[in-house]
Amino acid sequence: MRKRSTDYHWYPSPVSDFMQQAMVPVSDEIELCVEVGGNPNNPPLLLIMGLGSQLIFWPDSLLKRLIDAGFYIIRYDNRDIGLSTKIKRDDLPRINTLSAMFKLQFGLDNSQTPVPYRLTDMADDAAHLIQALGLSQVHVLGASMGGIIAQILSAKYPHLINRLALIFSTNNKPLLAPPRPKQLYTLIKRPDSHAEEDIVNHGKWFIKTVGSKGHINEQAVADIARLRYQRCFYPAGTLQQLTAILMTGSIQPYSKEVKAPTLVMHGSNDGLLPPSHGKAVASDIPNAKFKLIKGMSHDLPEYFQPFIVSQLKRHMLQI
Repeated sequence: MRKRSTDYHWYPSPVSDFMQQAMVPVSDEIELCVEVGGNPNNPPLLLIMGLGSQLIFWPDSLLKRLIDAGFYIIRYDNRDIGLSTKIKRDDLPRINTLSAMFKLQFGLDNSQTPVPYRLTDMADDAAHLIQALGLSQVHVLGASMGGIIAQILSAKYPHLINRLALIFSTNNKPLLAPPRPKQLYTLIKRPDSHAEEDIVNHGKWFIKTVGSKGHINEQAVADIARLRYQRCFYPAGTLQQLTAILMTGSIQPYSKEVKAPTLVMHGSNDGLLPPSHGKAVASDIPNAKFKLIKGMSHDLPEYFQPFIVSQLKRHMLQI
């Protein structure tokens, strides 16, 4: 039986009663809030979430399906989000986000701009987490920004990765289709205030704008938005993660170095990262398979979860 390190204090998750939680140091500077669930003898599946999204953005319904499918699941708060370490650097210049987006779109170099960290650092966090948990190889599922991190992780640390899956992600190579105007606005518009109700309303508006029309559970969205606020409200973290994306730039060279068998899934109605992003990733990763999910946008509604899990089970467990 695989043993978790006794250095960590595991206790019942305060947000999902079938998960266990611990704080896991992954470097001298970074400690991650980590949750695990399922049978630890089953193949481990590391879940890496997207921009500004705490571990709670992996829906309980999806986690239960993954456990039932035969995975031992691991999810965590990326640095700067949720209960993980916050990065505070007051000595760096402010970034013009719109200018950086323009440069990223057209392949112009942002790499010399000093920033708190880049996505390569976040991929290192994931690699160190795998090692800290005493795992030799894991399957990885990355969503959105988490999919970019997952590609870098797989390229830099191929010995740690078994099979890879990406959902509504990109590699940010130049001249890919930009977000549609309404979805682009979600990266720029700020909530009316930092009061809880305004943050919850902003979260509901965000999902209505980027999510799958006809499949949004508004009460569940509101509940997650409130939990996110109460668990940890740290808007600077989201901004710094966005900066990390912009200043990392194209990761196409990493995509081409991925050795793990890879499945790329993308929603046909995604307006934040249009389907051409997923197709580009699948084209650049050697021998990757691409699945277009008709009607899905940039979210994980329950309606599409059985299909997603069936694809992951076939790809990773080969069942």
